[in-house]
Amino acid sequence: METLIYEKLSDKTVRCGICRHACVIGEGKRGICQIRENKDGRLLSLVYPKLIAKSIDPIEKKPIFHLKPGSFSYSIATVGCNFKCAFCQNSDIAQMPSDTGGMIQGRDMTPEEIVKEAIDKGCESISYTYTEPTVFFELAFDTAKLAKKSGLYNIFVTNGYMSQRAIDMISPYLDAANVDLKAFTDRFYKTYCKARIEPVKENIRHMLDLGILVELTTLLIPGLNDDKKELTAMAEYIARDLGEKTPWHISRFHPCYQLTDRPSTPESSLMTAFEAGRNAGLFYVYTGNVPGLPSENTYCHSCKTLLVKRHGYRIENRLLLGGACPECKTIAHGIY
Repeated sequence: METLIYEKLSDKTVRCGICRHACVIGEGKRGICQIRENKDGRLLSLVYPKLIAKSIDPIEKKPIFHLKPGSFSYSIATVGCNFKCAFCQNSDIAQMPSDTGGMIQGRDMTPEEIVKEAIDKGCESISYTYTEPTVFFELAFDTAKLAKKSGLYNIFVTNGYMSQRAIDMISPYLDAANVDLKAFTDRFYKTYCKARIEPVKENIRHMLDLGILVELTTLLIPGLNDDKKELTAMAEYIARDLGEKTPWHISRFHPCYQLTDRPSTPESSLMTAFEAGRNAGLFYVYTGNVPGLPSENTYCHSCKTLLVKRHGYRIENRLLLGGACPECKTIAHGIY
C-alpha cells in the first residue's frame, strides 16, 4: 500500500513524512523503520495489513489507567520500529526487519476484521501497541476510523516520534496515548534509542492541545536514567509544562535484548521516582511491573479517597458515573 505522508523528490527519491526522522529514501531502499520502501519513486508500506501480534489485554497493561478502568482492549501490532532501543522489550517483533536483513512477517487482517473481532470479544477499545504504531500508521488510521464509528475507543502506545501531520490526521479518532518518556536527556535518547528528546516533548504537548488523553511511561534503568536529579527534573517538567493531572507510570526494567549487563530496577528506585512525582505536585503517579505496591492505585486528588484499587490486573473501581469521587464528587481526570 502507498503510504499516506511522503514527498516525491528528484530522481525517484522520496522523503517520508510519517515520523520525525523524515528519512530521505532512494529508489529501492527502505527507511530507518525498515518497513517503508521506495519502489519506483512511490513509498510503500510493507506491513499493511500484516499483523504480527493480536491479543485481548486488560487496558491497564498498556498501561492506561484513566480510560475505562477494568475494561479490555483489543491489542494489535505489525513488525518494525523507528527507534533502535538497546533495551527493547519486544525486540523479536519490533526489531525483526532491522535484525534479520529486512524480514517482514505477519498474517493479513483487514481493518474491518480487526474491528469486528474486537467487538465480538467484548473489548471497549483497540490499542495499537507492542511495536511502534507510527510504522503501521496506515493500518492504524483505517482501523481507527472504523472503530470510532463502531463505538470503540482508540489508543496509541507510542514512543511519540511521529510527525505532527500524522498526529493531526489521527487526532479525530485517537482517544488516548501512552507515550514513552524514556529519559530526560538528549544524550540518553541519542545513545540508547538513536533519536532525540525534543520531538517527543513537542508531540506530547501537541497531543494534549488536540484533546487526546495522554499518559506517560518511563522505564527506569539502573545507572542510565534513574538519577534522582534527572527524575526530579522530569517530574517538574510534567507538572509544569503538561499539567499536574498528567498520569506518570514508572516501570521496572528487566535485562533484555542488547542491555543484559544491568540488573532489574530495585523497588527503592521506583519509589524515589514516585516521590519525585508526588513532590512535583502530580496527581497521578504509578509504579509498574511490581504488583502490590500501593502506588498502583488511583486516589482522588482533592480528598485522597481511594478511587481505583489495583493488584496486578485485578481492579476494583469505586468511581461514580462520569468518573466522580464517591466522597467529594470531584471528577477524576480521564474518560469514564
